[in-house]
Amino acid sequence: MLRILTFAVILFLIAPVILLVPIALSSVNYMAFPPPAYSLQWFALFFSDRGWLAALFYSLRLSVLVAVVATLLSLCASLAIVRGALRSRKAISLLVLAPLIVPEIITTIALFFVFAKLHIVGTATAIVIGQSILGIPVATILISSVLVDYDIRLEQAAILHGASPLQAFVRITLPLIAPGIVAALLFTFLGAFDNLLIALFMASPIQQTLPVRIWTQVQFEMQPVIAAVGVFVSVLGAAVLVAGAWLQSRSRPAATT
Repeated sequence: MLRILTFAVILFLIAPVILLVPIALSSVNYMAFPPPAYSLQWFALFFSDRGWLAALFYSLRLSVLVAVVATLLSLCASLAIVRGALRSRKAISLLVLAPLIVPEIITTIALFFVFAKLHIVGTATAIVIGQSILGIPVATILISSVLVDYDIRLEQAAILHGASPLQAFVRITLPLIAPGIVAALLFTFLGAFDNLLIALFMASPIQQTLPVRIWTQVQFEMQPVIAAVGVFVSVLGAAVLVAGAWLQSRSRPAATT
């Protein structure tokens, strides 16, 4: 019974993506399900159109920056929360996780007014900062889960044998918690790549991220190329999730060796 229920939940979650596939393979220039005939023309259009490609590569560049920034900040936060001797660790933890609690639209509007005062609305900097703030909580959870199981005596032993604290951290700690760090990179990358609200409020009209371009196209015309983009993004997201789950499964054995 439990297996049937699990399968039903999984099917419910992936059903929208499954329905997108035949629409993306439609031979007509309008949304139709089931399509009258099948064709790869909309995928070919997506990978050949300059507008779609510009949005795709712009999103990829921003997402990489967000992943790096958010993961570095989350590593510092995780070290303070897990290994710090601060009395306010719980308060810091709640502050770091706040973007998960506050509705994203509220955070986005607040950031918009702050960035407007700083005159950076419409720049890549605003998008990177905003999406990094949203990505830090997830990255902190992933890295902290690895640090909790890490045996700090390994680092202390390296220091006793002559290594500096920095050398011990780089050569001993980092390799052991690397699966958690890589998983944080992957998940923050995916979150930034899929994010619409921050990019919608912060992006300039000239440079659009892929989610913003999808939103714009949906407002004016519903062509199957939108479904093709959706399938591409879903496949990319699934690949990142699988990679992240695999790395997380490796993190616990790595931390205990």
